Amino acid sequence: MNNIENKVEKLVSPIVEKMGYELYDVEYIKEGREYYLRIYIENQDGISLEDCEKVSNAITDILDKEDYIKEQYFLEVSSTGIEKTLKKDKHYKANIGAKVQIKLFKPVNKIKQYQGILKEFTEDEIIIENEKKEDIQLERKNIAQIKTVYNW
Repeated sequence: MNNIENKVEKLVSPIVEKMGYELYDVEYIKEGREYYLRIYIENQDGISLEDCEKVSNAITDILDKEDYIKEQYFLEVSSTGIEKTLKKDKHYKANIGAKVQIKLFKPVNKIKQYQGILKEFTEDEIIIENEKKEDIQLERKNIAQIKTVYNW
C-alpha cells in the first residue's frame, strides 16, 4: 500500500465503519492519463449502489479538505465483488479454507497460476492445498495477484 492509500484508509475508515460498513481496501492508481481513488467496502448484507453513493457523499468533503492527492482524480466507491482480491493479512485470515486463485510473477515448477484451498499464511509465504490434496508453498513476494474463487 502506498502512502496516499494509507493516509486515505486512516482518514475514511472511521467514517465508513460508523455508517455500518467495513473498509476492505483503498487503491490509488493511474490508468492511462487518469487517476482513480477506489474505496472498497463490504457489509454482511451486501452492498448496493445506494450504499456506495452514501459512502461517497460522506467522504468526499473530508478528502477534499485534507487534500492528500494533488492530481485530479476520480473517486469510486464500490463493493469488493464476489471474488475478492486478498492483499492484507486480515484478508488472508478471513479466507482460510476458501478456494483461491493465485497468479505469480515468476513460475514455480514451470507453473505461473495455481488454484487451491488457502490453508495457512505467514509474513513470507502462503500454503494452499491443490485438488490432489497436496500442500503447495508459495512465496508472498512472488504473488502478483491472489483472489477468492466463487463456484458458479
